[in-house]
Amino acid sequence: MPLVRPVLLTALPLATLATALVALFGSGARGVGFLAGYAGAWALFAVAVVVLRRVPARAVVPLVLAGAVAVTVTGLVAPPRTSTDVYRYAWDGRVQAAGVSPYDHAPADAALAELRDPWLFPDASGCAELRDASSLPGASAGTSTSAGGPCTRINRPAVHTVYPPTAEGWFLLVHGLSPAEARHKVLQTGGAVLSLAVTGLLVVVLRRRGDPRRAAWWAWCPAVPVEAVNNAHVDALAVLLSVAALVVVARRRVVGGVLLGLAIATKLLPVLLLPGALSGVRRPRAALAVLVPVLATVAALYLPYIVLSEGSVLGYLGGYAEEEGYEDAGAGGRFALLRIVLPDTWALPAAVLGTAVVAGSVLLRGDPGRPWRGGVPPADPRLLLVRPARRRPGGARRPLGVAGRGPRGGGRLPRRARGRGLGGDRLLRSGGGGRLRGVVAPEGAGPGGAGHAVRTDRIRSASLSRIVRPVHFTSS
Repeated sequence: MPLVRPVLLTALPLATLATALVALFGSGARGVGFLAGYAGAWALFAVAVVVLRRVPARAVVPLVLAGAVAVTVTGLVAPPRTSTDVYRYAWDGRVQAAGVSPYDHAPADAALAELRDPWLFPDASGCAELRDASSLPGASAGTSTSAGGPCTRINRPAVHTVYPPTAEGWFLLVHGLSPAEARHKVLQTGGAVLSLAVTGLLVVVLRRRGDPRRAAWWAWCPAVPVEAVNNAHVDALAVLLSVAALVVVARRRVVGGVLLGLAIATKLLPVLLLPGALSGVRRPRAALAVLVPVLATVAALYLPYIVLSEGSVLGYLGGYAEEEGYEDAGAGGRFALLRIVLPDTWALPAAVLGTAVVAGSVLLRGDPGRPWRGGVPPADPRLLLVRPARRRPGGARRPLGVAGRGPRGGGRLPRRARGRGLGGDRLLRSGGGGRLRGVVAPEGAGPGGAGHAVRTDRIRSASLSRIVRPVHFTSS
């Protein structure tokens, strides 16, 4: 009974969350209706995470994994609801399979007309039924998409792709694995697999270095089925590669550098995680062991497209940056927080300076043994100051924030044993002679991971023997 009750109390809001998400996707709600249902899902998510704290440790991992599957698969029940990016993904995969560089031709280019099909390029009657279709250049003047003019499901059909080579490779892989008439389903399934892989990685890491309950912050988050699965955003691949990179880079710098290079060549924004990967690194050789694989990986991934493409492999990247307001501080709500206190022309330099200051702090003061903790601060000021206009499933911030919290040793001491303990690696010295009275850690702490340093003279020996074990003693 002590095990069953907390599990059932957690499973109830979790099952309600999954049911609510299925209803939300199946309703076809848009605008305010979708946001209301989405807000309700977040409330259920918060309740489930709070109740999970009372679940006994032995039941946490099975419950987190079961909940991850239940929540994640809800994104598969309907076509994409809040984004049309998946149609560009499908088109880019099809173009590459035909031996054409996706950076050379826009979807509206007549040179690729033979690759069009009724799903991505519906006829007049199909156009009339679509809400988010885009008009193709060359449509009759004054003829709207809803009135039956030529259209496509692909957004921005007159511009080249904006996605880097790892993302393009993912699109090609999914296209190659897609059965006929699978349409968006395989991309959504791929997003679900990537999301569950992130959950699995977090569980493995947190079982050794923290509390696996925190994996639920990603695994049960409503943004994951909405953005990573239903909308099939390629950001999920960037998240998986980013988390894997920062988990392994402390011990295997070259492997971590390769993984981070793959992440950067998926979405570009993981470049902000470089300071975390180099946290506390002092030796140039150690820094180069990360930076060289990053640069070499990105270059190697771009090289085939450079060779095969007739034009620039940057595609619509410059136009996208301008469209999103990175060049004009007053456009698209970009730099909204900074513009409250600064002139528009100062917003971009201020955002760059703020991010650089935080990155420098991580490089100088970060913990080289826990680079994922340094990967969060450089990204957060950018998102706070720059404020991206588009939703994403938390990017790498959420899973890195999950992995980055908590003591190194893997848990908090029971309240009765905390005394005057300090978190992290700091040691509490005794008053008079400056000698360390003792360093203790919770059972299960890893080698060298003290978790909390505690003055043993403040804990009765009877309690100490049951709840902590000595790690080492030394002198100042």
